[in-house]
Amino acid sequence: MATQRIAHTVWEGSLGEGRGTITFGSSGIPDQPVTWASRAEKAEGRTSPEELIAAAHSSCFSMALSHALSEAGTPPARLTTAAEVAFQPGTGITGIHLSVEGDVPGLDADRFQAAAEDAKANCPVSQALTGTTITLTATYV
Repeated sequence: MATQRIAHTVWEGSLGEGRGTITFGSSGIPDQPVTWASRAEKAEGRTSPEELIAAAHSSCFSMALSHALSEAGTPPARLTTAAEVAFQPGTGITGIHLSVEGDVPGLDADRFQAAAEDAKANCPVSQALTGTTITLTATYV
């Protein structure tokens, strides 16, 4: 059965002077403020579309990698994933870099790298973001 998640934004004012509030209707996460400055300059306690994409991508990738490793008989003890979304005003999102560190008993570094590459290619968020370059650093501990 398909699921849907809902968020909405109320924006007031011009791009440069205005501000918005993101409401997470599905999860109840507290409302988050967003401004152009938080997107193109310093966050200063506010979020941005790119930070939200990074959160979605790091969590989706972690789930995909955990699932693949578990299916192969080597469930991870711990995966720590970061996603860095690069944004250039006037151009847009210019790339995403995933970094994962994995503690996977019974697995070697080469098989971890291969599983991470597969998760990068096949997690649903990666697939939704095929319009940008996604790179990966996988570290086996």
